[in-house]
Amino acid sequence: MVDRALTTTVLGDGGWGTALSIVLASNGHKVTLWGAFPDYIEEMRRIRVNRKFLPEVDIPSTVRLSHNIAEALWEASIVVFAVPTQFLRSVAEKVRTSGYDPAAIIVTVSKGIEVGTLKRGSEIISDVLGSDIHIGGLFGPSHAEEVARRLPTTVSAACRERGIAVLLQEVFSGPFFRVYTNSDLVGSEVCGAVKNVLAIACGISDGLGLGDNARAAILTRGLAEMARLAGALGADPITVTGLTGVGDLVVTCHSLHSRNRRVGIRIAQGETLDQIVRSSEQVAEGVESSRSIRDLASRAGVEMPIVNAVAQVLFEGKSPRQAAWELMNRDPKAELEEFRQTARVD
Repeated sequence: MVDRALTTTVLGDGGWGTALSIVLASNGHKVTLWGAFPDYIEEMRRIRVNRKFLPEVDIPSTVRLSHNIAEALWEASIVVFAVPTQFLRSVAEKVRTSGYDPAAIIVTVSKGIEVGTLKRGSEIISDVLGSDIHIGGLFGPSHAEEVARRLPTTVSAACRERGIAVLLQEVFSGPFFRVYTNSDLVGSEVCGAVKNVLAIACGISDGLGLGDNARAAILTRGLAEMARLAGALGADPITVTGLTGVGDLVVTCHSLHSRNRRVGIRIAQGETLDQIVRSSEQVAEGVESSRSIRDLASRAGVEMPIVNAVAQVLFEGKSPRQAAWELMNRDPKAELEEFRQTARVD
């Protein structure tokens, strides 16, 4: 186990970044939480609460708050990127020019695919900081609201380098935050991105009142889509059966905390995407990722009808009921045979 306090930095003052900074501080590590907006960081420093994103949880006095990224990164041996995927590249550029330690371990917790490049979080960060960085991810069913309240949570530290995965396991593990290790960073990132789009689909279904059977179908067939894409990108398809796959999918598609599910519900109830985005301080990663994942699947030659339907509803004007009807009336398919072939499961 790690027998000394490490200097850590969490980039991103949203709910998840704040919750992870609380976890690190509770484990005895030195932690700085960085945010891009000075006025808001000053407010958080004054009231010790993240009013917008985690309003019912006190931020411990041991969590240092900073809007100066060079100051935040000073001597940090672990740097956590907890910003939405579409902002990852710009934040990584700030890190690159701010004098961070190149030997630091980089951790991504972003769950999306970048618009245009179709890259995962670790790929975006490596583009900017270099391919020789030590990078891993922390993924799994972990709503910030519950983690910060010390409710039991299990996640997976994913990294190709086993030693780094084990170190992250030791650094983040605590009495109420259990961390497993996982060597499949690609699969974990794919699962994290796809599950957000499937949560929007479940929200649309719930908002239309289509019932429990429909939600179960989205979860199950969505899991097959997730496995197909992960396998096509070189991931281990078994990853979809674990915490980063089915675990995160279940919690995101059922929870009242889920931003993506709420987007789907509001779409089904007649609000426009523009209205939803303008009325929310929080980013629902599945919105932009629906198009990115659809394009990534097309490039990989993978069929993802549920993801495609969500993108059509959000961005192409297709009505939610029409999308549901079309999904139900696709050509007949075999189930397990198809899953074995496309997910490469023997």
